[in-house]
Amino acid sequence: MKDAFGAPQSLLVLGGTSEIGLATAARLAARRTRTIWLAGRPSPALEESAGRLRDLGADVRTVPFDALDTNRHEETLGKIFAEGDIDMVLLAFGVLGDQARDENDSAQALKVVRTNYTGALSAALICGQALRSQGHGSLVVLSSVAGERARRSNFVYGSSKAGLDAFAQGLGDSLHGSGVHVMVVRPGFVRTKMTAGLPAAPLATTPQAVAEAVEEGLRRRAEIVWVPGALRYVMSALRHAPRAVFRRLPM
Repeated sequence: MKDAFGAPQSLLVLGGTSEIGLATAARLAARRTRTIWLAGRPSPALEESAGRLRDLGADVRTVPFDALDTNRHEETLGKIFAEGDIDMVLLAFGVLGDQARDENDSAQALKVVRTNYTGALSAALICGQALRSQGHGSLVVLSSVAGERARRSNFVYGSSKAGLDAFAQGLGDSLHGSGVHVMVVRPGFVRTKMTAGLPAAPLATTPQAVAEAVEEGLRRRAEIVWVPGALRYVMSALRHAPRAVFRRLPM
């Protein structure tokens, strides 16, 4: 259960090596979160991530999890929830892909979509039902401003995030009144290893800034969080721009 200050005492990060996920886990561990599950593909990076969080005083456990292996999601996630209640689930996995390659290679494009949308849908449904059964908890879904309107430069990735965003909002509506809080987080360009080498977009942010926004959103029980907040107004304008104009924008 959350403590008297509303902070989660237990956290499950799906995408255990995600820089945003780890920044959020570290921020919460530095406060009052004591038990953290890191779910991800087994690797030295996953164990190193767990070690850094243990240095903050958290009890950290790693569990093998592959977004693409949806046949094993129910078994894997069920075992985690069987260990005790989870106060917060952070769905943080995803791949950016390579637009030039993906639009010419359907197999690669499908891998992006299966990771970002199908895999996320599977995991979120299972976690949502587990949270409903325990009667409390928050499910935080990392979406992206890229899902607000598909751009020529990354429409494969953007379309997968658009699907995830719509799904997460619908899941939140279905869980309303159950004690479960669903929060969709829409960061802009985040400076991470995944985006290294790409030209930074205006209003670029950091994993730490996203983590801070997540914590604040949890405190307010927000349903949608933009990072940075100014992107809400920027994307509102872009969403309604005529297509002929939008097509010519340097994006």
